[in-house]
Amino acid sequence: MERKFGKATRDAYGETLIEIGKSNPDVVVLDADLSKSTKSYPFSQAFPERFFNVGIQEANLVGVAAGLASCGKIPFISSFASFLVSKGFDQFRMGVAFSELNVKIVGSHGGITVGEDGASQMSIEDYALMTSLPGFVVVSPCDEISARPLVWEMAKHPGPVYMRTGRPKAPVVHKPGTEFKLGKGVRLKDGKDLSILANGLLVFEALEAAERLADEGIQAGVIDMHTVKPLDTALILEEAKKTGHILVAEEHQIWGGLGSAVATFLAGKHPCKMGFVAILDTFAESGKAEELLEKYGLTYPSIVKTAKKILGR
Repeated sequence: MERKFGKATRDAYGETLIEIGKSNPDVVVLDADLSKSTKSYPFSQAFPERFFNVGIQEANLVGVAAGLASCGKIPFISSFASFLVSKGFDQFRMGVAFSELNVKIVGSHGGITVGEDGASQMSIEDYALMTSLPGFVVVSPCDEISARPLVWEMAKHPGPVYMRTGRPKAPVVHKPGTEFKLGKGVRLKDGKDLSILANGLLVFEALEAAERLADEGIQAGVIDMHTVKPLDTALILEEAKKTGHILVAEEHQIWGGLGSAVATFLAGKHPCKMGFVAILDTFAESGKAEELLEKYGLTYPSIVKTAKKILGR
């Protein structure tokens, strides 16, 4: 299928943030000295009195946001996912999750597609860490069309939400006007032999893989499982019963990501044959985004190969 690039999901986040700021004066935005990269910078220009740059101190960023939330504000905080999640985790645990505060977290430059910045900047464990926090919602949009409504959904949700956004421009997957809700996957393609659940940049790869599989007589369905937590368990169960084969594809460490969550659910409800396309217990090298995706098996050929393996073909 043709790969038409739209904006990066981080750009869609920044643009939507301004619209949300216009509609709700209680929305405040904080950043850790990376606003031009996370794309929260335009909000600082539109609403300078509601924007706070705390400097390079991610743990304090979370603490300040928790304080603002306890006073009735709706804080959106942004930084690189690798810094924000790792350095702020204790504060997320006790200051936000335990306190059940309405803090919105956006970790940009997620996954290995940060590229040349190298392993220290690559967040490959953010789903695992953030889904482990009670009460947290965890989201990973695949393109600008899905990112915009999901940022609005974040703002409306009465509790903590973590969203991963990406550095590179993302291929356009969804049609304008598609409805998005937290915890509800979007079926992009129906299939009877195999169901591919994916999020982030791997959604496009899943669609490409489905086309290649169709050329070989294999009908694969594709689901954009943008919300890692809470899972759309009804849709997952429906797909498992229909095809009996589930493949999960994500730009995340294989331990503790979307695949782990889906496998845990299906083990108790409807065990079936499963396959996983993910980062296999390793850090990635520095390199161009597309080269890294290929090297670490996060492109459509790997999905096709894994699909055939679980189908026994």
